[in-house]
Amino acid sequence: MAVERLLPTDEGAELVALVREVARAELVPRAAADEAAGRYPRDVFAMLGGLGLLGMPYPEELGGLGQPYEVYLQALEEVAAAWMSVGVGVSVHVMSCHPLATWGTPAQQERLLPDLVGGDRLGAYALSEPQAGSDIAGLTSRAKRSDEGYALHGTKAWVTHGSQADVYTVFARVGESPPAGLTCFLVPGDAPGLGFGAPERKMGLSSSVTAGLHLDGVAVGDDRRIGAEGQGMRIALSALDSGRLGIAACATGLAQAALDLAVGYAQERRQFGRAVAEFQGMQFLLADMAAAVDSARATYLLAARKRDAGMAFTRDAAVAKLVATDAAMRVTTDAVQVLGGYGYTTDFPAERFMREAKVTQIFEGTNQIQRLVIGRQLLGSLGGSSRAAR
Repeated sequence: MAVERLLPTDEGAELVALVREVARAELVPRAAADEAAGRYPRDVFAMLGGLGLLGMPYPEELGGLGQPYEVYLQALEEVAAAWMSVGVGVSVHVMSCHPLATWGTPAQQERLLPDLVGGDRLGAYALSEPQAGSDIAGLTSRAKRSDEGYALHGTKAWVTHGSQADVYTVFARVGESPPAGLTCFLVPGDAPGLGFGAPERKMGLSSSVTAGLHLDGVAVGDDRRIGAEGQGMRIALSALDSGRLGIAACATGLAQAALDLAVGYAQERRQFGRAVAEFQGMQFLLADMAAAVDSARATYLLAARKRDAGMAFTRDAAVAKLVATDAAMRVTTDAVQVLGGYGYTTDFPAERFMREAKVTQIFEGTNQIQRLVIGRQLLGSLGGSSRAAR
């Protein structure tokens, strides 16, 4: 069913409606088959770039649509409701553009951003490492000074679009002082010395390629360093705050899809001479699912509106990510229950929704990390919160 949305402008409402229409027409019909086959939908990202979705929250002078984040996130929710792998891919791509769009020089933005926001080139975000996990201060990838810039060494883990992206936003340490030396670089996908591990075999999001990234002396010029040396921590955390809102919106879209499936099934399925939707117990279950979806949407929209207003939103982003992803896990599990035995089969998408929901509680910072961020924000101990981010 169509979600009743409150958008700030008529233009924003039209954009979200257009994305929803395209998602229903182009993504829903192929999602199940492509997920089952593990096909990577690169063509879809190009199409969404053509619609303006990949640059929706970025300024028009940088090639974007200049829309508020609350508009972009609601459009992203519609994509995720149609095909979660694509929604997550869009969220990661938009997050990977954040450092360039926010911290890059005008020359860097003019040269590199239009192809990214237009969908001609795909971005990836390479921060996590096999041993560091959520501890940014524990990152060991190094950027050593060379005659023409830097030589990057190290390994990154859990890179969405790994081996498929054209540009990787990579964080590595310059010098020996953690975390002060952390620095951001844009690495071309075809750079010599850049390699990838085998794609991870995941329980869900089979159409989303996740792979490790290996840096073996990758040469990066000064013109591909984003910000100053040592600004990487600030840049990474800023991108993650926005990225968490993207995941919250995706989780909400997934939960909405599961709710719609459950409501439709309950209205059609008949037992004891009437639709199961007429039983009070079923109505209560569906009501709790709807309340969870509405609450998830409200939390990410509050955070987005604070972001759009230029207010601090780190805690709000963590709350949104925590609430929305926990809601997705609960709602998709309940959707399987509503469908009964059919929910456990691949004939219906309920089981896929449930598998896809689980990872939302893990990436962009586990929900335990979100609680840590929220708690430290509440208690004012911000000095230590920067360590735990992913």
